[in-house]
Amino acid sequence: MPDFKNPQQEPGAERRLLLVFVLTFVVLLIFQPLLKKYLPGSPAAPPQNQAAPAQAAPASTAPVASAPAAPPVVRTSTVTKQAAAETETVIENDLYRITFTNRGAQVKSWILKKFDNEAQNGLLDLVNPIAAQKYGYPLSLWTYDEALRNRLNSVLYVTSNEGHLSAPASVTFEYSDPEVVVRKTFRFDHTYVLNVETSVVYKGGDVFAAPAWPSGFGDEVTPASYAAARIDYHNDASTERSTLIFPSYISRLPVKSVSSGNTIHGPFEWAGTGDQYFTAIFIPDDPRAATLVTLRNSLEVPQKPGANETTKVDVLGAAVGNLHGPTTERMYVGPKELAVLEAVQVPTIKNDNPDLRGIVDFGRLEIIARPLFLWLKWTYTHIVHNWGWAIVLQTLIIAIALLPLRITQMKSMLKMQRVAPQIKAVQEKYKKYSLRDPRKAAMNEEVSAIYKKEGVNPAGGCLPLLIQMPFLFAYYSMLRDALDLRHAHWLWVHDLSARDPYFVLPILMVVSMVAMQRMTPQAGMDPSQQRMMMWMMPLMMGFIFFNLAAGLNLYYAETNLIQMAQQSIMNRTSLGREMREMLEKRARKKEK
Repeated sequence: MPDFKNPQQEPGAERRLLLVFVLTFVVLLIFQPLLKKYLPGSPAAPPQNQAAPAQAAPASTAPVASAPAAPPVVRTSTVTKQAAAETETVIENDLYRITFTNRGAQVKSWILKKFDNEAQNGLLDLVNPIAAQKYGYPLSLWTYDEALRNRLNSVLYVTSNEGHLSAPASVTFEYSDPEVVVRKTFRFDHTYVLNVETSVVYKGGDVFAAPAWPSGFGDEVTPASYAAARIDYHNDASTERSTLIFPSYISRLPVKSVSSGNTIHGPFEWAGTGDQYFTAIFIPDDPRAATLVTLRNSLEVPQKPGANETTKVDVLGAAVGNLHGPTTERMYVGPKELAVLEAVQVPTIKNDNPDLRGIVDFGRLEIIARPLFLWLKWTYTHIVHNWGWAIVLQTLIIAIALLPLRITQMKSMLKMQRVAPQIKAVQEKYKKYSLRDPRKAAMNEEVSAIYKKEGVNPAGGCLPLLIQMPFLFAYYSMLRDALDLRHAHWLWVHDLSARDPYFVLPILMVVSMVAMQRMTPQAGMDPSQQRMMMWMMPLMMGFIFFNLAAGLNLYYAETNLIQMAQQSIMNRTSLGREMREMLEKRARKKEK
C-alpha cells in the first residue's frame, strides 16, 4: 500500500525553493562583469601577524564559539525502552472489559457487559477479530508513513500496569529507540468515556500519529451490517453537511462516500465511526486543532452467518488527532443509547449540541421522530415493559388520533363524487380546444365555480394523507436505529430489530392492505385501474418490507388492521352508504 499524502508537506515547496536558487545564481552571473568594471577592487589581505579590526572579531568568532555551546535541539532517545515479552492489561468496570496488549499498545478485546452477540453466543466484543487482524486494532496509531505506522503498532511497549485493573484506573505505554519516542496514556472511569493522550517523536520532530478505530465493530457479521457503517462528525465549518440535526448540522458519510486515507480538517467537536447500534467517537480537547482521517478497506465475509459463499464488503474506520503535535482527547466507545449520549458533555464552538445526542440518526424528520421515541420508551418503562406491546399501544393511539383526518378525507371524496358529473360535462364542452388555447381558461373558471358552489376542496382528499406521511417516515426512522429494540422479544419474534423469522407480519401487512383496498371507496378511479391497484400496491409494499425490521412490520400491519376496523364502521354510516351507492350506480352505468 503506498504512503498517504501528508498535508504537513506543502505541495510545490521544493520546486519553489530550487527556482529561487537558480534565479539568484543567474542574477549573480549577470551582474558579475558590472561589479568588476564599476566597483573598486578588494583591499589586499592583511599580513598574518596584523590584528583584525575590533568590530570584526566578534562577527567572525561568534559562530565558532557558539556552535558547540548551542547545538540544534533534536528530541531523540539514546536509551532504548522496549519490553522483553508480550503482556496483557485488563481494564474493567460495570460497563465493559477492555484487554490491552503491549504489542502496539492497542486493544485486543472490548467487551460490553450489557449487550449480547447471538453470533458469538456470549457478550458483545466490539473488536472485529477478522478485520482488526488485517487492518489494525482499536487505539492503534495511524500515520501517513506506512512503514512508521506498522512499526508503531508492532513493537513491544513498556507498560506501567499489567494484570487486572478496576476503573477508575490508568495505564501508560512507552517505547523508544534512537529514532522514535512514543508515549500513550489511557485513563478510565465508570462511564463509556476514556481519556487518551498520545505523542510520537520521530527523528527529532513531532509527527501526526492519531489514535484510531480502524476496523469496524464486532456486531458486523452480515453484509447488511457492514453496509450500515458510516463516518460521523460535527463540524460547523464543513461544507459536506448532509443531515440537519436541529439546531445544527451533523455530517454523515456512508460507506460509498468514504475515501481511505482522506484527511478532513477541523474544527471538530467530535468525530469517529459507527454502525447501526454502536459507535467509537473521538472528542478532542481542542476542537480547532483536530484532524480526521477516514479509513476504508475491503474484506471477504460469508453472505450469511455460517455460509460457505462469501462476498466483498467495505470496513470503515477513523483516526482523529492533532496534526501538529501530541494528541489529547476523550473517546466514547459504546452504544448509541440516547440517554447515555446526552450525558457526555463535549466542548462546543457555537454553543450548540453540547453533548453527543447528534450521533443517533433520527433522519430529517427528527423533530417528530425524537418525541415519538421518547414517548415509546416512556410507554415501555412505565406501562407494558415489553417493546413489542409498547409499539402496539403507541400505534393504536396514533391511529385513533389520525381518525379525524380519515373522516375528513372520506367527506371530501364524497363531495368530489357528487360534482364529478358536472365537472365531466364542463370538460367535454372544452375538450376540442388545445391546452394552449385561451378558451381553456374559461373551463378552469367554470370548474372553480362548481367547486365553490358545492363547497368542495380538490386537495381535501390528499391533504390528510400528506399530514400522515411525516408520521410514517418518522416512525420508520425512529425504529430503524433504536438500540432498545435490538434483541427485544415479542411473542414469536426474537428480535424486533431483525426481520420476522416466519414472515408473519409482512404477510399480514400485505393481506390487510388488499382488504383495505376492497373496503375503501375509490372516488374517481376506473374499476379496472382499481382492481390493478388493489394487488400492485400491497405486493410492492410486501416486497419492500419483506426483510425489514419486525418492529416496523408490526407498526404498519397494526395500522392497517386498525384502519380496516375504522373503515368498516365508517362504511355503515350514512356518509359511507351514500358513497358506496353512488359508486355502484356509476359502475352499473359504465357496464351498460
